[in-house]
Parts: sequence; structure tokens; C-alpha cells
Amino acid sequence: MKLLVTGGAGYVGSVVASQLVEAGHETVVLDNLSKGHRAALPDGARPVEGDLLDEGFVRETLAEGFDGVLHFAALSLVGESVEQPEIYYRNNVCGTLNLLEAMGEAGTGRLVFSSTAAVYGEPEEVPIRESAATLPTNPYGSSKLAVDRLIGAVCGARGLAATSLRYFNVAGAGGRFGEDHHPETHLIPLVLKAAAEGSSVKIFGTDYPTRDGTAVRDYIHVEDLGRAHLLALEAAGPGEHSVYNLGNGAGFSVREVVEAARRVTGKSIDAVEAPRRAGDPPALVASSQKIQADLGWKPEKPELETMISDAWAWMRDHPNGYE
Repeated sequence: MKLLVTGGAGYVGSVVASQLVEAGHETVVLDNLSKGHRAALPDGARPVEGDLLDEGFVRETLAEGFDGVLHFAALSLVGESVEQPEIYYRNNVCGTLNLLEAMGEAGTGRLVFSSTAAVYGEPEEVPIRESAATLPTNPYGSSKLAVDRLIGAVCGARGLAATSLRYFNVAGAGGRFGEDHHPETHLIPLVLKAAAEGSSVKIFGTDYPTRDGTAVRDYIHVEDLGRAHLLALEAAGPGEHSVYNLGNGAGFSVREVVEAARRVTGKSIDAVEAPRRAGDPPALVASSQKIQADLGWKPEKPELETMISDAWAWMRDHPNGYE
């Protein structure tokens, strides 16, 4: 198939784009490089630099004809979304609207959307199923939920075949593709940075009602995540909007992440206890039973130490990230 990957120079997008190339698909990567990295563009994929907010550019790009789109391009910092909600709605919702309109005009019939379990907010039950209430607690989650609903409406009205994949924390690396965010807000790279630099990492909250008092979060290996996108691309039928959660089903606490990183790196890693952050729930873990039943997907690298080991290897090979 001929496929367009938006945001394909970012962390998850670059891994998925490289998997598509390996699978023999003609792959085009669209990225404005505001968050992504030119060095993260996979060999064998054709880069197209531009922004989804540019309607003319998007129409022109889609007009060359594609069998499907994998849509990763988005802003995704929760704190920033609270401070600048307008930017998040404009980028995430309006950019996707331009993409959907261009897909409709060009007759592109398949879409896989990189959604987020942040659409659920603070769930009443864990692990979180797809049937859980969607009550996002920040503009980032709200903007992603708006896109999910928009996609569902377009599927019903235009016969688009689409899948939204909702996941929490992605970890690990895939070959030469790794995690290089500015600023970095994710726990595993922050812990590994502390290991590499001999600095400390903060543990926000040690009095949660969890097995060791620290918050529990879901982690999934980026390569496993990528495989789910490839399966989802094939599975959706015209007029269908499927929604799947992706998770390990168990979750790992902050202390467990730090301890695993100590074992992997052989470094002591100083962990400094700090007060809870406002709005941080005790546990966020996604159930992936539905996608396992429907598409036969399951994590091949579910172990925390494997994710951390792959991330650590990439960080040592790229001490300055992609620079």
C-alpha cells in the first residue's frame, strides 16, 4: 500500500514509519519538524515537510493518492495544554479536520489515529476498558477526544474506515529510533538521564493507595505499539470507527521504574521524594483485551526491564539525542 504518516519524524511515528518500510509499503512522512527530528526520518520513506494547518498544502499532498493515513502529528504536553488550550485545539483538532477533508476529496479510505488514554481522565475502574466514561481532565485529552468524535462522525457520513488507538506511556526504542523530546516530561528518559549524568530524579507523591505508595502507570514498548498500528490499518471496514486501548494490563509504579533502571544501568540513581502533583491519579492502566481478541495483538516486549534496556542502549548511542 501507499501510506502517509503524519508526524513521522517524531518518536512513535518514526518507529511506525520504519516498520511500514520494512513491511514493503510505499511510505511518505509528513512532518513540520517542530517537534520531530530530520535525523529520525526512516531510510526508504519519502519526506514531505509541511504543516497540517496549511489547508492548501494538505490537499496538495493527499491529491497524489494514498491507500491510507497513519496520523501521529499532534501537540501532547499536558501542562502546556492547560496553559495554552487554544493552541492545542487549533493544532490537534483543526489540523485533523484539514486532513480528513483532504482525505475525502482525494478518496483516501483508511485512517489510523494515534489517540490517548488521557481521554478517560481519572477512571473509576482500572484497568481501563474502552467502555469507560470519557472525562478528560486537561485540554490535551479533550482535544484528542474531540478528534476521536470527529473521526467517528466522518466514518458514519462518508464511509471512512478508521481506528483510534488509545495508550498511555510509550517506552523503549526501535533500532536507531528513540525518544528525544524537548522538554522531556516522561519518566523513563528522565530516570535514564539522571543515571547518565549522575543527577537526581523526582518521585512526585509517595502516599498513594498503591502497592508501594507511588503512582502506577502503564508502559508499552514502542515496537509493540507500532505493530498494533499496522494491524489496525488492515482491519477496519468502510464506515467503521474502531477504538482500542493499548496497555500491558498491569502497570508499574514509579519506584519500580527507578529500581528497574538501577538494575539495567548499574547506576545508583538518586530519587528525591516530592509532594504529589495536582491532578495525578493513583493508577492509570489500560486494558488491551479487546484488541487482543479482535486483532490478535499482544505485547511481545511487556517486561519493564526490556523497555528500559532498549531506551538505555539508544541513549548511550545518542548522548545528545538526534543532534
